[in-house]
Amino acid sequence: MRGNQQHNALSGYSLENGGDAIPLISMGSSSTTDRDECETTTQSPRQQPGCCSCCFVMSSCCASCCVDKGKLQSRNVFVGKPSESETFPVNKICNQKYNIVTFLPGVLYNQFKFFLNLYFLLMACSQFVPALKIGYLYTYWAPLGFVLSVTVLREAIDEIRRYYRDKEINSAIYKKLKPDGGISFIKSCNIQVSDVLVIEKDQRVPADLVLLKTSEKSGSCFIRTDQLDGETDWKLKLSISSTQAMEENSRLFTCESKVHAEEPSNDIHRFVGAFSMVNPVTGDLSEESLNVENTMWANTVLASGSVVAVVVYTGRDTRSVMNQSHPSTKVGLVDKEINFLTKILFAAVVILSFALIAIKGFYGPWYRYMFRFIILFSYIIPISLRVNLDMGKAVYSWFIQRDKLIPGTVVRSSTIPEELGRVNYLLSDKTGTLTQNEMIFKRLHIGTVAYGTESMDEVVMHLRQSFVDPNTRGSKDSGKPEEVVSGGLRRKEVVMSKVKKSAHSKSLEAVKALALCHNVTPVYDSDDENDFNALSKVYQASSPDEIALVKWTESVGLSLYQRDLNRIQLMTPYGAILNFAILQLFPFTSESKRMGIIIKDESSGQIVFYMKGADMVMTSIVQYNDWLDEECDNMAREGLRTLVVAKKRLSGDVYLDFERRYNQAKLSVTDRATRVSAVIESLERDMELLCVTGVEDKLQNDVRPTLEMLSNAGIRVWMLTGDKLETATCIAKSSRLVSRDQDIHVFQQVSSRTEAHLELNSFRRRAPDTALVIHGSSLEVCLRYYAVEFVELACQCPAVVVCRCSPTQKAQIVHLLKNHTRKRICAIGDGGNDVSMIQAADCGVGIVGKEGKQASLAADFSITQFCHLGPLLMVHGRNSYKRSASLSQFIIHRGLIISVMQAIFSSIFYFSSVSLYQGYLMVGYTTIFTMLPVFSLVLDQDVTSRVALTYPELYRELHKGRSLSLKTFLIWVLISIYQGGAIMYGALLLFDADFIHAVSISFTSLVFTELLMVALTIRTWHWLMLLSEALSLAIYVASLAILRDYFDPVFLTSLGFVWRVLAMTAFSCLPLAVLKYLRKRFSPPSYSKLN
Repeated sequence: MRGNQQHNALSGYSLENGGDAIPLISMGSSSTTDRDECETTTQSPRQQPGCCSCCFVMSSCCASCCVDKGKLQSRNVFVGKPSESETFPVNKICNQKYNIVTFLPGVLYNQFKFFLNLYFLLMACSQFVPALKIGYLYTYWAPLGFVLSVTVLREAIDEIRRYYRDKEINSAIYKKLKPDGGISFIKSCNIQVSDVLVIEKDQRVPADLVLLKTSEKSGSCFIRTDQLDGETDWKLKLSISSTQAMEENSRLFTCESKVHAEEPSNDIHRFVGAFSMVNPVTGDLSEESLNVENTMWANTVLASGSVVAVVVYTGRDTRSVMNQSHPSTKVGLVDKEINFLTKILFAAVVILSFALIAIKGFYGPWYRYMFRFIILFSYIIPISLRVNLDMGKAVYSWFIQRDKLIPGTVVRSSTIPEELGRVNYLLSDKTGTLTQNEMIFKRLHIGTVAYGTESMDEVVMHLRQSFVDPNTRGSKDSGKPEEVVSGGLRRKEVVMSKVKKSAHSKSLEAVKALALCHNVTPVYDSDDENDFNALSKVYQASSPDEIALVKWTESVGLSLYQRDLNRIQLMTPYGAILNFAILQLFPFTSESKRMGIIIKDESSGQIVFYMKGADMVMTSIVQYNDWLDEECDNMAREGLRTLVVAKKRLSGDVYLDFERRYNQAKLSVTDRATRVSAVIESLERDMELLCVTGVEDKLQNDVRPTLEMLSNAGIRVWMLTGDKLETATCIAKSSRLVSRDQDIHVFQQVSSRTEAHLELNSFRRRAPDTALVIHGSSLEVCLRYYAVEFVELACQCPAVVVCRCSPTQKAQIVHLLKNHTRKRICAIGDGGNDVSMIQAADCGVGIVGKEGKQASLAADFSITQFCHLGPLLMVHGRNSYKRSASLSQFIIHRGLIISVMQAIFSSIFYFSSVSLYQGYLMVGYTTIFTMLPVFSLVLDQDVTSRVALTYPELYRELHKGRSLSLKTFLIWVLISIYQGGAIMYGALLLFDADFIHAVSISFTSLVFTELLMVALTIRTWHWLMLLSEALSLAIYVASLAILRDYFDPVFLTSLGFVWRVLAMTAFSCLPLAVLKYLRKRFSPPSYSKLN
């Protein structure tokens, strides 16, 4: 396989598809779509799916998706022969949320399940009853119809987009292999289990496949899985060896080949299966075990070459569909508070209506009159509140994505930007979040000698002395004889001290082990197959740690030259090539925490088993020593990631016995993983300890000032990591998460309730001013027996570090804090293991990092660096919350003031349930006359971005929720009562003969009052605010000449109208302006001192 093809394929993919713009269920070259369009509504296989028929554009698209789900079972797939006894799901993708029947009812239900919209629906419907009719129908139905029309139109557009995207994917053409070896073409939606497909380079995999053949002689290929698991590295896949050897594709159909596959599962890292076929020559039945390396899951993309594969799972049985989760919709705290206030307002409407009826007297159809009063006062709960808030959220999202301080930021959930301004706890991952996930080799310890960055020249010298220079081989310039041994090594018969010999040989063995024990593949960016220029070499691996180790071995002289499935080639400092055959490879897993490789030196025939892994598992594997634990702890204190490297020489007989047992274990259908692990562990005994490596994970840019800013803002930061305790503690110190003058309490390992009780008592004595470091297993014990007590103590700590923390535990900690503290939780991470934590938090932030885009795609907000979290919270979070609080309360004030005027009017005129303002006046009041100035409050800010970042203490005030509280709500209620009473009583006192004059005076004063109140509320003027005020005023003045049915044109041009309006407007606004000035003068807000 040519590395340049792999590299070019990856480069083309990145450029064509634009990163996270590719949907989860999409072709590799599909057009850019929004993330909300990428989420599927396909049911989990554990649930009964509903109808998946297409929306109104083409109702037949997904009708066949509606098949009852039976019990998941394993299956036998005969290559090229569909099963007659079993029925499998169709391979259609259906992302529609509704069908032609359920679209309108479903959309309306989702709207009217909210109290606010349901309330206005009832009010609007009541106008069809003659006895309850107050005014014109359009005064109620026009605002409601506008809101519903916008919602229905938006959902319809989304459904149409989903339909066309599904149609594009379902109509994608693939090559299907025929029994005679020919090619036919088939649509993706018509692919069935047992079909044999030919997948080309850069083509999306349409179903779950088992590889039969590849275009590479070795039977290997690479796939991209970033749209499945979010990881950006290429994955190596292998074909079945017996089918790879077939020269003609038609033989795949004549050898009675069969794939036994396990039941459908959502585990993308595991597969248990077996392949059997009949040898057409001998008639013998041969069988091979299958694992995840022999599969290609749906929604991955072939990165190199072409493959022939058989379909084993389709539709909802594929791994990609079974892994699609539907996280609950997040509702912001501001929305909950406003919903609570609307309920208070509804209670006030009912009480006010009942009070007017009680004063009037309970005679006649009083209940009808009471309902009419409820309808009259319905503007207390304005329907425009929800519209304005949603539009405001869209504006905040636009501001965030356009901020030059945080380039590359993407808002994926535009419904909760205010949550960024209410964060109390930040739960952060370590690797790739606080650190760069950019590994730099720093330390090599071989037991007797430790090499740092300043002493690596000694290792280079040892290697150059150990290998033969082809140009000087056999020369006598040194006057000393030279013996050439295996692998291009030489021994110099010189007198050395035992310590020097030990350091010399051990450093050589350590470097050689690091150059061989890995899963790194060199990729050469060159069109010439014979050009292996080191300048064009790029390393591909699943872990940046391994790349750092291989790059270091290259820097000291022993470089990785080439690698395929069966061979590794190393290049010595003098350009000689060393060849090693790969006999077995045991990849790293999170369970084993180690990886191993068995290689054979082709020049000497020696078989060696190399292994590297975490010190906690390698300690029991290597031979007894007195320095391993101490050196691992020393490196961890310096913040280095440690790996222990060991080896074991194997004789030919020992290896053959191991190979026999290993192959037998791999053929097991039941408990395969356990049996394979047991066989491998039989080799992992008394291994020779070679070295310990220390790799530094560099901190992200500006991590320290960002964490200090968050601390000053009153946000408590918890670091949740899977690393060991010492490394996590060191990163916490180096990042200043734990300041130098703070004590650290290391929670001892506990395994029982008694131990947890004693340790909690010990922790309680130091809790308030001490940072806590706790192991994940100890945390689990504490949460099992003393969850409340532990959370109370931990929340008092300035910082908490949880090490060896699993992804499930991260989500549990989020739920624990949410349930016990009732505070707002923000979670930030960059890897797939952080997704559950991000989705569980009130607001999740994902970093686009080296671990892939899975966290970024699952988050509510996506950023590119941890330091961008500061402006995101301090500036945009703060502004979004304060703006929404101001906007919502002002809209409530706008409805309250006119309702107060209506109540005064009804009480004066014999408690009649007649509307004060009719028709277009009511509609225009909440829309064209006042909408623009009120909505311009989304541009208001109390301090500049620079001040907000310089003084993060301003953010601390938001935790008290004073911008939107019951107190501020009652203040606005009092303001509304005063202004409504001033305008209404003033109009009744100042109008002369015709009541239409009172309407003209009061309504004009009402509009002017609203415009002036917006001006009094604004803290920082924006040119759009001035424009909206002037435009609204011009529109209203123009409407005075148009709405002649509501105004007397002669009176409007008189001086009496002008002075009355000015007097009433001044009387309603001047006292409030004076109070605002006095408050600003004698009790200014804290931010005013900073500008």
